Amino acid sequence: MAKVSLVAAACNSMGIGYKGDLPWRLKNEMKFFNRITTRTQNSEKRNAVIMGRKTWFSIPKAHRPLPNRVNVVLSRSLQERPEGAHHLAHDFEEAIHWLTSPSRCEDVENIMVIGGSDVYKVAMDSPYCHKVYLTRVLQDFDCDTFFPMFDESQYELISDPDVPGEIQEENGIPYKFHVYQKKQQH
Repeated sequence: MAKVSLVAAACNSMGIGYKGDLPWRLKNEMKFFNRITTRTQNSEKRNAVIMGRKTWFSIPKAHRPLPNRVNVVLSRSLQERPEGAHHLAHDFEEAIHWLTSPSRCEDVENIMVIGGSDVYKVAMDSPYCHKVYLTRVLQDFDCDTFFPMFDESQYELISDPDVPGEIQEENGIPYKFHVYQKKQQH
């Protein structure tokens, strides 16, 4: 079965966005996001990123598609694949099916969900959710989009040698990287 990771940054209120943009500017946190979503064990493969329509269009046009990743956009309303996206899926299950099809799985090493709120929720509630890379931005921001509540008792906080364990600070904003792994169901 496919294993999916979620990659997000959320402030104290679990806010992840405001008016279609990130509420903060953290260059090193963005570098971390890029590293996590592009790093593979096999140099012949790439990771896939699944995102909703609003997340896709919130990425500046010059940066779409996200380079060195297979970009999948989820939308019930779009009829055609957005320019630059590799695939348009009408639901999460369709995206997973497309990414794990025999012709695709040769190319894709990891599947990562990068937003927005509804897509995170669907992925988290799915049997595919394996890890959550959640940057906790330790400050309050005005937000209108939020990371869904998740049952932390279903996950364990793990250490990852590629993820700094100490509090980071940028532009006077402290943040900390957390990696949660879903507990094994017995």
